[in-house]
Amino acid sequence: MTAAPATVVALLQVSGSAIPTTPWEMVMAGQPLTKVVFAILVLLSLVSWAVMVAKWRQFATVQRHGDRFLQEFEHASSLDEAARLAARAAPSPHTRVFGRALQFLQDVKPAMGGTAERAPRYSGSQVEGLRLVLDTQTNAERDRLGRMLPWLATIGAVSPLLGLLGTVIGVIYAFIGIATSGSGNLSAVAPGVAEALIATALALAVAIPAVFGYNVFASRLNRIDAELEGFGSELIALLVREGRI
Repeated sequence: MTAAPATVVALLQVSGSAIPTTPWEMVMAGQPLTKVVFAILVLLSLVSWAVMVAKWRQFATVQRHGDRFLQEFEHASSLDEAARLAARAAPSPHTRVFGRALQFLQDVKPAMGGTAERAPRYSGSQVEGLRLVLDTQTNAERDRLGRMLPWLATIGAVSPLLGLLGTVIGVIYAFIGIATSGSGNLSAVAPGVAEALIATALALAVAIPAVFGYNVFASRLNRIDAELEGFGSELIALLVREGRI
């Protein structure tokens, strides 16, 4: 009599019952290669959720501090007043962009000297240099906020492929069960097919939240980036109102 496949034997021993009753029992009775795929998917799921929780907290803090500073900045009548607001505000990308611009203005000598009635004025090339500094710092802040987001995109793309690998392995063992038992009855095919379906379901459970989280955080990152670019324009407009340009 032909020996039963190892998968079938293992399934018969799970929890002392003839047939596994839960996906967990099916996983524990699965083949070693399938278990490796499951373990990798679980690890990727933990990483993606850790990244999403961390980015959610980071973006919430940045948005809260940034909105508060922008509201105060809109009422600033001079560069010195805006500098005092930034000094007492909570650190955020907006205050760091402003600090970098303020440092540039302090290091650059105005091209046109001032008078008793009018402040020193910056030339067009100096204003262009200020715009480049603002753009550079804005890009740096975007890179800082976007850190770890590629992990979500990678997990969202790789997880379905790992699930496909687990599915293929399960189908292979299903055919091995048929070949070993000499028939295509349900007891020979079911274990491998069940492993294949579980691998597919687990891969989708990992990939869907990762892709969803990446799209949400990428959208928020673009919105903050647009706010920083607008803030740079408002800073230059403040210099114009003050007569420095």
